Amino acid sequence: MIATGSAGPAIAQPLKVLRVTAIPGESPAEVTRRFGPLGRYLETKLDMRVEWVPVLDYDAVVDGLVHKKIDLALVGGFTFVLANARTGGRIVPLVQRESDGEYRSVFITRAGSGIKRLEDLKGRSISFGPGSSTSGHLMPRAALLNARIRPEADLTRVLYASGHDAVVSAVLGGRADAGALNIYIWERLVTEKKVDTAVVTEFFTTPPYYDTSWSVHADMPAATRERIKTAFLKLDATKPDEKEILDLQRSTKFVPTRVENYQRIKAAAENAGLLK
Repeated sequence: MIATGSAGPAIAQPLKVLRVTAIPGESPAEVTRRFGPLGRYLETKLDMRVEWVPVLDYDAVVDGLVHKKIDLALVGGFTFVLANARTGGRIVPLVQRESDGEYRSVFITRAGSGIKRLEDLKGRSISFGPGSSTSGHLMPRAALLNARIRPEADLTRVLYASGHDAVVSAVLGGRADAGALNIYIWERLVTEKKVDTAVVTEFFTTPPYYDTSWSVHADMPAATRERIKTAFLKLDATKPDEKEILDLQRSTKFVPTRVENYQRIKAAAENAGLLK
């Protein structure tokens, strides 16, 4: 890991190494696998070394961006809001996948549980995803509050899983009566037949919202910031090598994004008492 620079105001220096990470919404091995071809593409387009920095939890991504130990990070909407709050608005979202403007969360339960709607969760247990996850915690919590269910008061147990796939395991294993996770990961697990919908079924899906983005600290040199943004926007699904990158990112293309897209996430966090 290279040094993060001295404290105090200074003229932004060109980066020689781009330190990159991503929120660990899935297993560390899966997150790292998905980044590989993208990292090699960025090295070519930016003409600099790209260093992948694995992290164990969402908080480490926030800390990395806030303290400039990470240069570029894939963050969730809530993670972005948390980092922006801690830096006084100094985190800049560059791009998002086209589908990131239509994110949803899905609630699942074991078949035969008797849970058919959110109101049926009263007196039952739930597994959220990581506490700082937008799709695995914040927006599902907002949906529960909207249904007049206070998780800590009205449910018998509230668990937090290490990732979205772990939410499914918690429900399958009977550690929770229901779970909430990112709908895209749920659909992938179903498509890959890693979960049997005759055993675990979905019973509620949230309205859409903006979620993940590739973001940087505002102290990054503006020219570098623009080169990174351009590299993402130029990814072309008609080119086989670049299609592989996009497929691993579960996208057809990247589009620009902006701070205003995450105002709903911020409002949801404030309403839930999760943003101080």
